[in-house]
Amino acid sequence: MAYYTYTKDPIGCFTEKEVGNYFEYSLNADELFAEYPHIVWVGGPGQGYRYANVMKTVAYIVVDEDEYGNPVEEKWSLKKNEKYFY
Repeated sequence: MAYYTYTKDPIGCFTEKEVGNYFEYSLNADELFAEYPHIVWVGGPGQGYRYANVMKTVAYIVVDEDEYGNPVEEKWSLKKNEKYFY
């Protein structure tokens, strides 16, 4: 996944530690996966954002659903996490 050039109401950004990709994130306003308070904007064919829980040094990103509709997540270590102030 790579940096997505359009984000809606971003509240912060982070650099993923393993590869060094940059991502922006917003608050999750959807009812789907309400336990994930953020959405991380990603690029690629057919993608736009992924549900996430972004913390100070780690982010839990929903990458898929299992056969029961439960989220399958990845844990990303963060190199830098900046919150935007308005």
